Amino acid sequence: MKYAMRFASALTTEPQVETAGRQLVAQIAAQMDDHPVDLLLVFVSPHFRTTATRLSQILNNELSPRVMLGNTAEGVIGRDREIEQSVAVSVVAACLPDVELAPFALRPANWERLLADANTFQTQVSTPPETRLFLLLAEPFTTPIDKLLASFNRFHPGLPTVGGLASGAVRPGGNVLFFNNQVLTSGAVGVAVAGPVDVDVIVSQGCRPVGQPLTVTRAHKNLIYSLAEESPLVHLQDLYQNLSETDRDLLQRGVFIGRAIATAPDNVLGRGDFLIRGVMGIDQQSGALVVGDYFENDETVQFHLRDASTATEDLEMMLAPQLFFDAPGGGLLFTCNGRGTHLYDHPNGDISTIQKIVGNISMAGFFCAGEIGPIGNTNFLHGHTASMVLFRPAAPEPPA
Repeated sequence: MKYAMRFASALTTEPQVETAGRQLVAQIAAQMDDHPVDLLLVFVSPHFRTTATRLSQILNNELSPRVMLGNTAEGVIGRDREIEQSVAVSVVAACLPDVELAPFALRPANWERLLADANTFQTQVSTPPETRLFLLLAEPFTTPIDKLLASFNRFHPGLPTVGGLASGAVRPGGNVLFFNNQVLTSGAVGVAVAGPVDVDVIVSQGCRPVGQPLTVTRAHKNLIYSLAEESPLVHLQDLYQNLSETDRDLLQRGVFIGRAIATAPDNVLGRGDFLIRGVMGIDQQSGALVVGDYFENDETVQFHLRDASTATEDLEMMLAPQLFFDAPGGGLLFTCNGRGTHLYDHPNGDISTIQKIVGNISMAGFFCAGEIGPIGNTNFLHGHTASMVLFRPAAPEPPA
């Protein structure tokens, strides 16, 4: 029987694992209408850490997914709800006809060898023909995530990697990863998605640029000593004088710096062209900016501001092209654990914006300890970001 692409999502706040599992299975089965489950993503609150193996058994036995991935999280996201710091499980199931899925679990005894050797890495993380993207979920205490993403960029260049870091634990061993019928407490899991499926990857960093682009003229590691041959403090003072009262208040609460990643036509840089990093403070001895990443001389940077309205506006802007297409079949959302009600003055801040633009589609996701997604053609670990992927059937080939 030939099936069409279909997604289904389910959410439960039932704390008892047997009941929660039955509720999830019933919701998914009702929506899938006998379509097979090729891919199942499962996001659970830390409450389910001790019963994760049983939950995995229920979902695998009843839904028989080809590939199942997931993790614990301090908050989970469903089709139309974000549940923060409370008992919940959110899942999304997908029937993906003719799509090849190549799952992987990375728990090497020697990370350095895996990440440095192309053959070893490509054996562990294979790319079937017509790979569209990687989904990646990682345990933050046991995964060198920056080096891992650098290897994805190096050995699989140009392919987007989307996902997040498990959250909710404060020490190693406290998080759980789901990998098919296994429950792991370390490393990273993921899947390469290949074949007749269109994917839209959207990364909303929730910031807007202020002032003008500047060239880094002296930097060492995460210290920026001069911008355009002047102290960063001089530029911040000039910026402050030219801002509105509202933006001055935002600047005093926290400023961010964006590194230009993409090459823009006519050198006009916009929001999607920057990788945003936090400004941690000022080095008292040198007056250098202390920033949340390493910077190099001759890079182009620009200061940015963030608040709830800017985050909503940025997400709407990044999603706006979706209005020109049919609704996606389904999607995944990986948002920062500093967003949600920590950022917005109302619940369901990100998912309600997504619903408003793309419709009431099947989605699942979680609040991450770090979000993974590309800026330009390079994959990065982000903070305070919403990273998502939307799936559609592949467009038909044009006639010859």
